[in-house]
Amino acid sequence: MALSQVKSQFKGSIGADLSFSIAAAFTNQNQPFLIVFESKEIAAFHLNDLELLLPKEAVLFYPGSYRRPYEIEQTDNTNVLLRSEVLNRINSQRKSSVIVTYHEALFEKVLSKKELNKNTLKISVGDMLSLDFVNNVLFEYEFKRVDFVTEPGEFSIRGGIIDVFSFANDTPYRIEFFGDEVESIRTFDIASQLSLKPYTKFQIIPNIEHKLKHEKRVGFLDYIPQNTVVWTQNLPALFQTTKVLFEKAKSAYKLLSESIQYNDPGALFCTSDNFKQSLQKFSIFEVGSETFYNTEAENIVEVNVGPQPTFNKQFKLLIDDLNQKQASGFENYICCANAQQAQRFHDIFQEHESVVHYKTLVLSLHQGFVNHDLKIACYTDHEIFERYHKFKLKNGFAKKQAITLREINSLEVGDYVTHIDHGIGKFGGLKKIDIEGKSQEAIKLFYGDRDILYLSIHSLHKITKFNGKDGKSPKIYKLGSKAWKTLKQKTKSRVKEVAFNLIKLYAKRKLQKGFQYRPDSAMQLELESSFVYEDTPDQITSTAAIKADMESERPMDRLVCGDVGFGKTEVAIRAAFKAVDNGKQVAVLVPTTILAFQHAKTFGERLKEFPVTIGYLNRFKTAKQKRETLEQLNSGALDILIGTHQLVNKSVQFKDLGLLIVDEEQKFGVAVKDKLKTLKENVDVLTLTATPIPRTLQFSLMAARDLSVITTAPPNRYPIESHVIRLSETIIRDAISYEIQRAGQVFFIHNRIENIREVAGMIQRLVPDAKIAVGHGQLEGKKLEQLMLNFMEGAFDVLVSTTIVESGLDVPNANTIFINNANNFGLSDLHQMR
Repeated sequence: MALSQVKSQFKGSIGADLSFSIAAAFTNQNQPFLIVFESKEIAAFHLNDLELLLPKEAVLFYPGSYRRPYEIEQTDNTNVLLRSEVLNRINSQRKSSVIVTYHEALFEKVLSKKELNKNTLKISVGDMLSLDFVNNVLFEYEFKRVDFVTEPGEFSIRGGIIDVFSFANDTPYRIEFFGDEVESIRTFDIASQLSLKPYTKFQIIPNIEHKLKHEKRVGFLDYIPQNTVVWTQNLPALFQTTKVLFEKAKSAYKLLSESIQYNDPGALFCTSDNFKQSLQKFSIFEVGSETFYNTEAENIVEVNVGPQPTFNKQFKLLIDDLNQKQASGFENYICCANAQQAQRFHDIFQEHESVVHYKTLVLSLHQGFVNHDLKIACYTDHEIFERYHKFKLKNGFAKKQAITLREINSLEVGDYVTHIDHGIGKFGGLKKIDIEGKSQEAIKLFYGDRDILYLSIHSLHKITKFNGKDGKSPKIYKLGSKAWKTLKQKTKSRVKEVAFNLIKLYAKRKLQKGFQYRPDSAMQLELESSFVYEDTPDQITSTAAIKADMESERPMDRLVCGDVGFGKTEVAIRAAFKAVDNGKQVAVLVPTTILAFQHAKTFGERLKEFPVTIGYLNRFKTAKQKRETLEQLNSGALDILIGTHQLVNKSVQFKDLGLLIVDEEQKFGVAVKDKLKTLKENVDVLTLTATPIPRTLQFSLMAARDLSVITTAPPNRYPIESHVIRLSETIIRDAISYEIQRAGQVFFIHNRIENIREVAGMIQRLVPDAKIAVGHGQLEGKKLEQLMLNFMEGAFDVLVSTTIVESGLDVPNANTIFINNANNFGLSDLHQMR
């Protein structure tokens, strides 16, 4: 490595072993490393490993900034920040670091060092700068002047204070001036607006990825120091990817509007020839069996590393394997995501009553390996349990913005706001007022008899947007009158009354007795460990709360409220399994036939390794099939029954019902719910919903029912982008074509059966190569089920259907949905479909 321009090969390393090798090499060599992986996903997995194995500040991630070439509005600000951070670090010539990147990120050129220095404003405490000068520079850098800074590329000026969010930092900076002298510099929190940490100097960097700028750009490989050691995976693929991307960029460039002058592709992007030329001057390690350069024998490093064996969740196989490895002189390590997982292994091995030779490490590696040279077996918990392993990428500034800030920006003059001390007033906008000769920004509020209150922006926490009955204006009192005080007093006593009634209600519930479940068995632990995704924090707390309810003597009545796709069904499956494990039966009530079918599939898939029988009832079943299901239920041969409203029929007799799960509770009428009461005397009830109706929510908030909220989105899930548009054939064509091109699928919701075929015909005309199917409630049961199954399995690209797909239909491959005539739907429907 110390030799320059040597081309070497590193063979045989797989999984996290490669991360260990890179970390060890970096620790021994005081040289910068650039590691180029094939895709963003592989890069992110190794990045996470290296962040665990090396000091955090030594590892940097260099992502691509665009979704598609020239789509400037599609820039990802977080990625621009990360790219700027890397360039800034190289430029400041601080300690060596490991830069992890991937093919597409290297494709984009960057500003040359000279240009970056020219476009960087450095500010230190004690500098003499006029506010006007800073203002002009920021406008030149194309920063946007706003009232409150919330994301990179924004700044605000209030009196002698400038808030600025540079593209080189995770947090915005606040610069305080005394006359023309910089008095202090500190970072601050976007949400609370409170200062975090003082600094003596900082740099303001503009959006270096702006494709309209005409500064000179160079390839990233020409930017990094010459003593950098480059590790690459599949170099021929890098050249091929670059070739394809460059062709795409050329096509996109031709389609651009001529009214705006863009840089041509050669100035913005690298070609494969650029890469071949630039790579010549570096020491290179090609990872893998295929190489681009002819490597001399003495420059080939080969290791004997094998993948982690597959155990298919059979712990007996795992125990035998670990003991066998130990007998052969191996050291066994099981790397766990957290201490709880490590304890889980201990419990499972104890259940099997076996002596197992292993050590646990709390180290969340992405892939296990067996190193035969060093006699080390390093297994990961997620591969043993066959779980999905997520990567974590830094998303610095994307914190939740303070509601007050966001609302202040969205408040219109004339909106009602409530001040905690003075009551309800009207918002009069942001005004500048003079306080002891200093200009300060304040919020103007109007009260009764034309009274005006100016509220300093430092007292934002005292006001909230007024929420009251729609269409009814609230009463506005004079400033200083006793009316608001009296109203607050009345409300306090009313709250006390509600609390008193609540305590009475609680006491009543405490007296009821239900079935008390045993603590978790080994099978329960095994089921939870076999979940292919990592539990979100809210799933963990909800599951714990449900189990605590089931293990108490009191019958459970819990509402689990969580957005669509946030993992409510998994929580329900665990509760259902606990009931079956304790010899009880479970009823799962769902609103639609399709959802009954989907749940039967999901429950069956999750519980197939366990001794649990599952049946489902819906209108598509024949009378004979229904009779057989009900007989099994009555005899106790069926553990879990999933069904629509039919579950509340008199003919449905359970042998020993222990748990009732109501999914999409907002879809059921009061009549069905009253019938349920006869079904659920002293039975545990778990209700799941994404959009609770006010009555249910009120019960939960009053604590007449317990409430668990799942607000954390699953890892690596992108937020949904919603657009309200007029019917446009161009947009429909482009979106469907783009989705098919990336092997995705599309829903097209049209809620009128009479002309649904015409709509499907229009789509077929726009996208002739798309495979299209039509689904609605009037189709024969078996056909509809088969249609849904085919769509889930990707047999066709576009499903044109009515809202029958609305509740809980799970097609992970469908990334785009069109909702035709959206104005005809309610909010709950739109939210569910979205």
